Amino acid sequence: MLGDPDIYWPTTNIPAGARDPAVRWQVARDIDCDPSWPKLRENTQVHGWCARLMSYRGADGLWAGGLYSPKWTSTFYTLQTLALLGLPRDDVRAGSSTQILLDRGVHDDGQVSLWPSGAPDVCVAGMLLQIAVSFGFGADPRLQWVGDRLLKQRLPDGGWNCQRRENTRHSSFHTTLSVLEGLAAIGSVDAQGMEFLLRHNLFRSHHTGEVVRPGFLSFSFPRYWYYDVLRALRFFQSVNAFRDPRMQDAVSVIRGKRGNDGWWRPGRTHPGKTWMRLEPSRQPSALITLDAVRVLRWWSHERA
Repeated sequence: MLGDPDIYWPTTNIPAGARDPAVRWQVARDIDCDPSWPKLRENTQVHGWCARLMSYRGADGLWAGGLYSPKWTSTFYTLQTLALLGLPRDDVRAGSSTQILLDRGVHDDGQVSLWPSGAPDVCVAGMLLQIAVSFGFGADPRLQWVGDRLLKQRLPDGGWNCQRRENTRHSSFHTTLSVLEGLAAIGSVDAQGMEFLLRHNLFRSHHTGEVVRPGFLSFSFPRYWYYDVLRALRFFQSVNAFRDPRMQDAVSVIRGKRGNDGWWRPGRTHPGKTWMRLEPSRQPSALITLDAVRVLRWWSHERA
């Protein structure tokens, strides 16, 4: 598989997004193995997408004046985007805002609620774990409380569903992946949750074999809480999971989405207000291409 062109970073028709510091440092680390990547990462604090997102932060440490709403300009989703873009973990501003989310959102029993009703949400709990670890709170005991609570909320089929009701029996792809990512962030790679996704070949009904939702085969960035097969495979790659044959269909989807110019394009956007559009829709995307190349390198065994 070493000759497979999909595993290389394209060098022609380069989109503007590829020049952003958030992309450059990740390409340097994960594609070029360039030891200067930490210095490149520091540039995200003063230039490009991360710096612009930080400029919208209020004096109270919040974005858009809210913890979880409005979508997608709230503190929660702005921090999530900054974490995915790789703002350094020691950024004091991001750390202070993350502290607010933890202080106001995590209950003593490990439940997470970031809205006035106080109703907990499993999906949000998983995403909050990722945000908190990304900005230096990995040793905060509250993260373990949240993780322990999530494990108790598992459904019989091995996954999770944020819409859990008394008669809920089937897990949600969206929620399960968010929880898996959160648990992995605090050092717990959950085999049962991974098996739930694999049993569905990452996007198929285990009863009929049909695609569960067309959106699962359409990529986006930021993804927020939305599931797609690239996000799922990126998770498996990030934990260096066993390359299970049941992933093959999803890998083929990723290969098939590659443009003739070597770049991948977003297939959808998610309704809601945003601070800015990182990359034009339907145009070559450096962010999506970066994840696709990472996944295909891992799958092709060239580099774990």
